[in-house]
Amino acid sequence: MLMRTDPFRQLDRLTQQMLGADGTSTRPTAMPMDAYREGDEFVVRFDLPGVQAESIDLDVERNVLTVRAERGAEFGDDADVQVAERPRGVFSRQLFLGDTLDTEAIAAHYDDGVLTLRIPVAEQAKPRKIAVTGGSGRKTIDA
Repeated sequence: MLMRTDPFRQLDRLTQQMLGADGTSTRPTAMPMDAYREGDEFVVRFDLPGVQAESIDLDVERNVLTVRAERGAEFGDDADVQVAERPRGVFSRQLFLGDTLDTEAIAAHYDDGVLTLRIPVAEQAKPRKIAVTGGSGRKTIDA
């Protein structure tokens, strides 16, 4: 049998039990993420350990990306649970995407508990060369 005494975890567990009838909170839980630019796309990675790919829902509306996932209990109703510290329930996160990103071409991949989104930079937002004319010659500068 696993035994551990931590009064703060016990308080968290009791609070969650009071918020939800089944021991899970009904409010969305935030999910940790990393976001960075890699070449001509932004990469966003969300940690979703133990979540089934079928429970992940992605929506984009007016440049707001919403990621929603759900993880239920992995033990049956007749189980005599000794410790239940892993978060269960609904996980949710919203990202506000700039106009410089192509929201029509977002690619999503889920592997080993990590959801990876690749969001390309829109063509109109990519740097380009502009030709400058005048005087005796023509010169090209970066915009």
